[in-house]
Amino acid sequence: MKPLEVCILAAGLGTRMKSQRPKALQTLAGRTLLAHQLATISRLEPSRIHVVIGQGADQIRDAFLDDNRVHWILQEERLGTGHAMMQAMLHVSDNADVLIVLGDVPLISLDTMRRLTESGADLSVLSVLLDDPTGYGRIVRDDAGQVRRIVEQRDADDIERAIHEINTGVMSVSAGLLNEWLPRLDRNNEQNEYLLTDLVALANDEHRTVEGVLAENPLEVTGINSRQQLATLERDLQKKIADDLMAQGVQLADPMRLDVRGELLVGRDVFIDVGCVFEGRCELADGVTVGPYSVIRDSTIGPDSVIKSHAVLDGATVASECSVGPFARLRPEARIEEGAAIGNFVEIKKSVVGRGSKASHLAYLGDSTIGEDVNIGAGTITCNYDGVNKHQTNIGDGVFVGSNTSLVAPVSVADGASIGAGSVITTDVPSRSLAIGRGRQRNIEGWAARNK
Repeated sequence: MKPLEVCILAAGLGTRMKSQRPKALQTLAGRTLLAHQLATISRLEPSRIHVVIGQGADQIRDAFLDDNRVHWILQEERLGTGHAMMQAMLHVSDNADVLIVLGDVPLISLDTMRRLTESGADLSVLSVLLDDPTGYGRIVRDDAGQVRRIVEQRDADDIERAIHEINTGVMSVSAGLLNEWLPRLDRNNEQNEYLLTDLVALANDEHRTVEGVLAENPLEVTGINSRQQLATLERDLQKKIADDLMAQGVQLADPMRLDVRGELLVGRDVFIDVGCVFEGRCELADGVTVGPYSVIRDSTIGPDSVIKSHAVLDGATVASECSVGPFARLRPEARIEEGAAIGNFVEIKKSVVGRGSKASHLAYLGDSTIGEDVNIGAGTITCNYDGVNKHQTNIGDGVFVGSNTSLVAPVSVADGASIGAGSVITTDVPSRSLAIGRGRQRNIEGWAARNK
């Protein structure tokens, strides 16, 4: 069996994007176009992945600095897709099969690429049926189904323009045939470029088999050349994601107002309200409710927990039957244990909040470990940073912390202790004791009358 090598042609300028970033680095559903392709192509397990890049090459390489899957090829002059493959073939093994993918079709599926590479034809071209094929090259077949020509719209006659099967630019062919055919390409066309579509005519001249493999979903071969097309594809992709989630039993308040920019794993009877954004890898267990306009990134939420409106979770773990929000912020390494409640305008960073504990409003808990059944009063903060180092606050089970308390770390509050409101706690508090760390109140009688 021949090795498979994949060539991604990603040297496009994307001039209509009006961007300083090359087209390959434009984002779709939270990932760059090239990252989408590499994630899927890697599952083909090719022996090599070549990416042809042009203007903005350094930006692209820097964006994938830690990715050792890719062999970068610079196309200094951009003289068409055929010219890009001429540069790539200098690095492709002579005995390989080659899959050629355009860099602006980020959603091509694994199944489609496999069907293309396994078709058995000398040259396989990927096509798709469009209700409106205007602007695209038409696939012209003979009575036996062999692809005879790819005709650009401007060159097509009325019969050819009526064809709804269009060329996607993706194809599969052996390295041996490419090495024969590419030197025979010319630039005698309106674009003055070497075009891969001309390989179809060369193959037919040699009586080679040319098969058109139909993509099942136009979404996966939709190209991107403008901000408008990018936005349209984003909404089409989000609709597909929403449909997939609903097929798994998720209730969406409005499928058109959901953004998933990564991987969202869901259990049964999950409810997601409008305007929610999920980034990275998120997991919602059975019975989770997510309130409107919440942003959840790289977080896990346990069964029957409720995330109320406008909450922000980033790298957080929430156990079962918890309540978070509204307007709460859980930062990386925040861990909320079973039945705990985190209320409005509470921020938690790198802390554990124990089972059944509550911080109902207006608190900051950073670098802390909080036991079970603790009450954190409004305005409480852990003073975890001394200007140089971070320090830990430890609060035991059953502790009551009064409002407007400052816990100056490093400090520990033992089980069952209470802290009076308005205290500044700088030393450890023993078990079951009351700590009050505030100035004594002094009343001066008659002061107001004397100063009027």
